[in-house]
Amino acid sequence: AGAETVRRAVELDVASRFQESLVCYQEGIDLLLQVVKATKDEVKKQHYRQKISEDFFSFLDGKYHKQIKIDENATGFSYESLFREYLNEIVTEVWVEDPYIRHIHQLYNFLRFCEMLVKGPCKVKTIHLLTSCDEGSGKNQQISGLEEIKQSLRTHGVTLNISFSSSIHDREIRFNSGWMIKIGRGLDYFKKPEGRFSIGYCDFDLRPCHETTVDVFHTKHTKKA
Repeated sequence: AGAETVRRAVELDVASRFQESLVCYQEGIDLLLQVVKATKDEVKKQHYRQKISEDFFSFLDGKYHKQIKIDENATGFSYESLFREYLNEIVTEVWVEDPYIRHIHQLYNFLRFCEMLVKGPCKVKTIHLLTSCDEGSGKNQQISGLEEIKQSLRTHGVTLNISFSSSIHDREIRFNSGWMIKIGRGLDYFKKPEGRFSIGYCDFDLRPCHETTVDVFHTKHTKKA
């Protein structure tokens, strides 16, 4: 079944029907992932994962671009809703470039993003964060907050590498599977809740958003920060 699905995906790819081809490739990958789960041999598991990453995602290189428009006050765009379809078992490494992981609510945003990665189904082992350093009174709070997140992730078997840049401007998130997501406002696209006990304070699917655009690409090789 997996082989037939992949053959159909190739036919659609050749016909430049990339959206339909993507669906078939993903179905084929899901079938192969079921094989991976049933395989006890760790060497074979790694081989299957590598083949899935190299062979089935390579067709997307330079071809796939999906754009999501988030309107002012729109809801239903939690991190889980936005990133869920890209977080399969192949994902083990993540790069986050966002100049605004500085203030307390931005640190919480990044923490929620990390929580999503820890929950899976991806098997993230390393997260790279590139952000700007708060040079004002909030510098100590930023450093201590990021260090606390780093230590907490470590208890879950995840390494957080933190780097600072004074010239960073672009906002993007990359997965080692080749997916790249660019959000106009970075992770900070949620509006401030009306109160601590208002709907949407905890559940970000119910939190109104600022207007922004999300662009999803796929590249064969993900550059490292």
